[in-house]
Amino acid sequence: MMYYGEILSIIVAVTWTITALCAEVASRRMGQLQMNVLRMAASLVILAAILWVATGSPVPQGMGWVAAAWLLASGAVGYLFGDYCLFSSYEIIGSRTGQLFMTLAPLFSALAAWVLLGETLSVQAIAGMLVTLSGIGIVIGRGGHAKAPTVIPLRGILFGIGAGMGQGVGIVLSKVGMGLCEQTPLLPMAATMVRAVAGLIGFSIVYGIKGNRARMREGLRDRTTMTAATGAILLGPVIGVSLSLLAVQLAPAGIASTLMALTPVFILWPSRWLFGQPITGREIAGTCVAVIGVSLFFL
Repeated sequence: MMYYGEILSIIVAVTWTITALCAEVASRRMGQLQMNVLRMAASLVILAAILWVATGSPVPQGMGWVAAAWLLASGAVGYLFGDYCLFSSYEIIGSRTGQLFMTLAPLFSALAAWVLLGETLSVQAIAGMLVTLSGIGIVIGRGGHAKAPTVIPLRGILFGIGAGMGQGVGIVLSKVGMGLCEQTPLLPMAATMVRAVAGLIGFSIVYGIKGNRARMREGLRDRTTMTAATGAILLGPVIGVSLSLLAVQLAPAGIASTLMALTPVFILWPSRWLFGQPITGREIAGTCVAVIGVSLFFL
């Protein structure tokens, strides 16, 4: 039996690791709201171009109004609510600590999949999920690294919980929507494009009310900011999200979300290299536990 969905989920975790680092840099320099408007607009253009080249039309094909409605709802929940919370947590507590709360995504995903799709998990899969989440919790829990704040700000905690909820529920809504579509070429990218429409509309409204236009202009002119933003755009909503939607088509949503939640483990070494954050014995132990949990999905 081939585990394409599970393998793709791990690849997604790697892409989201790089995305998180790029997004933290860009958000701190440009502001998370400005960054999200730019990210949604650019990803929408890129995805339309890819679909145009691959299918002959920049508009998603084989998608009825009901399916589109589910995908728009997924974009509102996953992008507008979830990513707003996620990028806000990056600004307050950093990408490394903010990723702690993304481990809640599999729990919200499994609950939403049970309610909406009737998906159930085997005992072994549940054990793998719990072991993996335990390992991630050991890695990034309080005291897990020397430079972690003693007290995490409450706003950072609330934004982090919202981010995990948005990702977990949003990905299940996407699975429902894609299940109502014809199996056309590049369906995950087409679905991601529809989700990006909802994200762009939502973020544009918020930006129109409270956005800092001067900060947006400064960010667009700054090479470091735009380099980081480009990485976050390409590896986030274009590649990472599209692969995540394909993964949940090929594997149960709870399992896929759990494997995607390995991002906090993968981010340890890049964070040490980029930001000088030391890796402790506790983090190494947690990584080993997480790897054991992941292996349970493949036995």
